[in-house]
Amino acid sequence: MMISIIAAVAKNRAIGYKNKLIYWLPNDLKRFKALTTGHTIIMGRNTYLSLPKGALPNRRNIVLSRKIKNVEMRTESVEFATAKPSPDRTAAANSKLSTLNSNLEFYSSLEEALAHCTPDEEIYIIGGASVYKQALKIADRLCLTEIDDTPAEADTFFPSYDEGWKEESREDHPVDDRHDFPYSFVDYVRAEPQ
Repeated sequence: MMISIIAAVAKNRAIGYKNKLIYWLPNDLKRFKALTTGHTIIMGRNTYLSLPKGALPNRRNIVLSRKIKNVEMRTESVEFATAKPSPDRTAAANSKLSTLNSNLEFYSSLEEALAHCTPDEEIYIIGGASVYKQALKIADRLCLTEIDDTPAEADTFFPSYDEGWKEESREDHPVDDRHDFPYSFVDYVRAEPQ
């Protein structure tokens, strides 16, 4: 199994503030989608709760949480604000909800989640900070967007990763009309296999 960590990281390793991403980089989002679509993504509960529409489509979504019931409530409750639900309407809504969340699984630890993955799966760890820290010990690759900025407000940071990794590829991008900061797509691999 190939385990990759994917993140957008500032010069000071900042990745978030108040459970939100610090940077809006359209090309980073495109890269994220291109790399993760069709694969398994693993995230912590807070990262999952920060996703505006819940589980990401066309991916196997795994959420790590010791509070599974609280997260499940978000995915299993449907309310109709404007009309009394008819049996047909309720069945249709439940079917839609089931389809939307059929790619969503919950495990209490990274180890448990990985035990439910197959050897041929490509897995992307998408956050947050504590999940990155756990996964850094076992990851094969880092797919980072390194942003040439140090944000004034940040409360979540990517773990230090300098030792044991070597740069495999780099694609630099200057400031443009859609990106306020220069950034680079940088892939690292382990200097020595584990």
